[in-house]
Amino acid sequence: MESLNRMAIELVDEALEYAEELNIGGYDLENESTVLDFGIDFDGGIEAGLLLTEIQTAGLATPSTELGEIGDAPVPYVDLSTDQPALALLCSQKASWELTTDDFDGLGSGPARALVAEETEFRQMGYTDAFDLTALAVETDEQPTEAAAAQVADFAEVETSGVFLLAYSTGSLVGSVTSAARAAELATFRLTELGYDPRDIVSASGRAPVAPVAGDEGEAIARTNDALAYGGTAHLVVREDADVFEHVPSTAADEHGRPFAEIFDDLEWDFSEVPADLFAPGKVTIDVLGGPTYVVGETNESLLVESFDL
Repeated sequence: MESLNRMAIELVDEALEYAEELNIGGYDLENESTVLDFGIDFDGGIEAGLLLTEIQTAGLATPSTELGEIGDAPVPYVDLSTDQPALALLCSQKASWELTTDDFDGLGSGPARALVAEETEFRQMGYTDAFDLTALAVETDEQPTEAAAAQVADFAEVETSGVFLLAYSTGSLVGSVTSAARAAELATFRLTELGYDPRDIVSASGRAPVAPVAGDEGEAIARTNDALAYGGTAHLVVREDADVFEHVPSTAADEHGRPFAEIFDDLEWDFSEVPADLFAPGKVTIDVLGGPTYVVGETNESLLVESFDL
């Protein structure tokens, strides 16, 4: 497999070339790292969100939008499909890099994780990337700092001049789009957390609504998670049958049925205390090659109408 970071950097170059058309901005830090602002001081947009999703999945997934409805209100949905789910979704798109320094805090996703390759999925896949340039998408409400870029360079073992940080807030249009693009990733990750071998997941597709941009980060985090847990759907094609498929969708969680804002409030917004099984699409089809097809879970349109304030 070609370097995930090499494929992603080609798309980063595209973002830099068409920054004005995408309503994003780029600038260099003093240590020569590059920041692309996808949704902090710049508006970004749906096309910017789709391109960032491609970067997050290292070009191995195809995202698109389609207009759907929630409670009779037209709402855009993001669709995403990939025939390399373990690499594109688990080894790249998954948001698990806690990029924290004395002057910055953000959550990172993207192919830079593959240069570090210390998470379980990399051992399962036997994959470690090697490249001299790297991209990390960072969900944050503040501009990345030199210290943040230096941490990425240190962990990824590249020069700071080879680091590209793609920053956006959850409460931005890009934040809503890239979150909606995670339905397939969450289903894939949940299945592997239940002990299923990610190498036996042949293909993954997902769909979720684009949450209206909220007025603050807390509300935005709640809405985008509601979009996935109550409006997200996924389809997985797998090689082997298993007895864990019913536990993949968010409906398997004890807290399912409550808006995330309520759940977060009860936990005093300590995200580490949120049950992991809530972070999944609401409804999932799992198609076993040459075997049965399972349909598990359900969506909840009325909860989304309330969450989205439609």
